Amino acid sequence: MIFLILPGCKKEEKPVYSGIMTINNKRVGVSPTYYIEGFHVPTGKKIPDLNNQPDIISVISAYDVNFNPLGIFFITNNYKNSFYRYGQYNDAKSAEEAFDGLIQFSFEPQWTETGDSVGINQIWLYRTSDSQYAKLRIISTVLEKRQGMQDPYAECTFEWVFQPDGTKTFPKK
Repeated sequence: MIFLILPGCKKEEKPVYSGIMTINNKRVGVSPTYYIEGFHVPTGKKIPDLNNQPDIISVISAYDVNFNPLGIFFITNNYKNSFYRYGQYNDAKSAEEAFDGLIQFSFEPQWTETGDSVGINQIWLYRTSDSQYAKLRIISTVLEKRQGMQDPYAECTFEWVFQPDGTKTFPKK
């Protein structure tokens, strides 16, 4: 009897530096550990936003005292200001052209702690906890009351490009 042992080959995943992602504020998990899933910028993946892990972009809804929806916000656990609204455009084509044309930025943005009033046809810059950068183009949003949720449901779909080397020049898609 002959046994042949072949070495296994594990293929390493290549880093993902661009794509389209949808995130929302719907809680998942089991009591008492509820969480929402956010977009982990350095890996390009949707992951649980647990334990104050940095560099996860999550969405939350703003609402009035009666829980009526008012707006969508980006949040992150970077312990520093990480969001900058680069631009607001009148239509999807203009936003896409501006996003594709945003190859680099040389100015120092006035970073904010949260991304306030997220809406379609906007471009946002994001700074990670170790000063790497991403750009986001908002494709669509949903903000509405939903049965079983106390605060309004918030959802955001965006195109993104991440620059892992810390420069302010984005790689081409």
